[in-house]
Amino acid sequence: MRWVLSVVAGAAFRAANRLFNNHCNLTVILQPTTKLFIDGKFVESNTSEWLDIHNPATNEVVGRVPKATQEEMLAAADSCSRAFQSWSETSILSRQQIFLRYQQLIKDNVKELAKVITLEQGKTLADAEGDVFRGLQVVEHACSVTSLMLGETLPSITKDMDTYTYRLPIGVCAGIAPFNFPAMIPLWMFPIGMVCGNTYLMKPSERVPGCTMLLAKMLQDSGAPDGTLNIIHGQHAAVNFVCDHPAIKAISFVGSNQAGEYIYERGSKNGKRVQSNMGAKNHGVVMPDANKENTLNQLVGAAFGAAGQRCMALSTAILVGEARDWLPELVERSKALRVNSGDQPGADVGPLISPEAKDRVNSLIQSGVDEGAKLLLDGRNVRVKGYEKGNFVGPTILAGVSPEMTCYKEEIFGPVLIVLEADSLDEAISLINRNKYGNGTAIFTTNGATARKYTHEVDVGQIGVNVPIPVPLPMFSFTGSRGSFRGDTNFYGKQGIQFYTQIKTVTSQWKAEDATLKSPAVTMPTMGR
Repeated sequence: MRWVLSVVAGAAFRAANRLFNNHCNLTVILQPTTKLFIDGKFVESNTSEWLDIHNPATNEVVGRVPKATQEEMLAAADSCSRAFQSWSETSILSRQQIFLRYQQLIKDNVKELAKVITLEQGKTLADAEGDVFRGLQVVEHACSVTSLMLGETLPSITKDMDTYTYRLPIGVCAGIAPFNFPAMIPLWMFPIGMVCGNTYLMKPSERVPGCTMLLAKMLQDSGAPDGTLNIIHGQHAAVNFVCDHPAIKAISFVGSNQAGEYIYERGSKNGKRVQSNMGAKNHGVVMPDANKENTLNQLVGAAFGAAGQRCMALSTAILVGEARDWLPELVERSKALRVNSGDQPGADVGPLISPEAKDRVNSLIQSGVDEGAKLLLDGRNVRVKGYEKGNFVGPTILAGVSPEMTCYKEEIFGPVLIVLEADSLDEAISLINRNKYGNGTAIFTTNGATARKYTHEVDVGQIGVNVPIPVPLPMFSFTGSRGSFRGDTNFYGKQGIQFYTQIKTVTSQWKAEDATLKSPAVTMPTMGR
């Protein structure tokens, strides 16, 4: 399939030409502005407020995104409301068929979606393709909806009485996505919500709207009726709109703790379901019996991939006992990573999303030095030829870190690995359990008893054994916990279906004697006797 789209923010031809070539299946007409998607139409916003979209590798402006007006946001929500009745009554098999077509369109255009991600977000093309693939897996799982939405039944709970349950959609749902996964996280949200029969209002990150707009076009081409998905853009006003609008019944959010706590509180106060995935401080415990070669490679990849801009990045290593002797080799492997623009061949680490993000990461590195940590590898002065204005920070390692240091207490969200030491597994577990976050953790060991002890005693929602980034596949659920999550029901998998549906229970009684054929009564009926 070949699309000619005007829905993606483009602009600077120099930046775009580095990414789009004559072999693309997806031809993007470069436009100065990103559009809204309302009632099945890509429409220009009437707003007077616009935000620039930058290529993080160059800081060139590659487009603009509107702050949707109140009238435009109301139009999007009203479109969702109008479409809900017919969409919720559409057969589950018809909804499944739309998403079967949708997953194929995504699969056919992974590379084109990845190029848009790299242009706006900065991650390497290989990592951007991984971003799309992990979202695609959720769409593929959504195609199992005919099994996922099965109810329960218990016949003959008493004489002639049966009870059964079935799942129903809840109404208009909304998603607020972050900048770091422009494909995966929106695909955690609207496909699961919509396949269950809900309509969806999506607000992608204003920094990276292009991929979501392309995904919307693909969904439309898959046969999704007008109004079942609407997209607005903006910042605080858009978030408040989603939290406050009475038609919206549920909100999915992924992002920072400050925003996540706010959305959870405001949305919940307005009677909405909220699932809020927030910050993290993910620890990797390295036991001295671990496979050294594999462990060092896993640590480097999990700490510095995506420039550390992952909520599941393994940003903190705890070296137990003699494993602390591995530090010099860890530094050497980290030095070998190549920092470059994400579209350049061989790039391992791309830029951070913005100059402000770069300044924040550099400040947290300096705070570690000021508070007594040892700077074994300093990526603050990295220079990338041809991209001198980019937001680059190279791999950085701070050792000798203690729990009271700022660089440990705060999520750095950059290519920085902080290293702590412990004398025993118990000490490592205690340290992790005192940390407020509970998103993910990993242990590296060749001892099954050690792994079992760790997985049973560490208070973290997602645990990897020799797996550095243990994000579950979509037949399970993303189960971050404690300070990393607010809500009762997690993303995708069975819990995702539960979040986007409500249960109806029916208890019926049909007496056996009523099934007996009787002779017709021919006498005059009497009333009240």
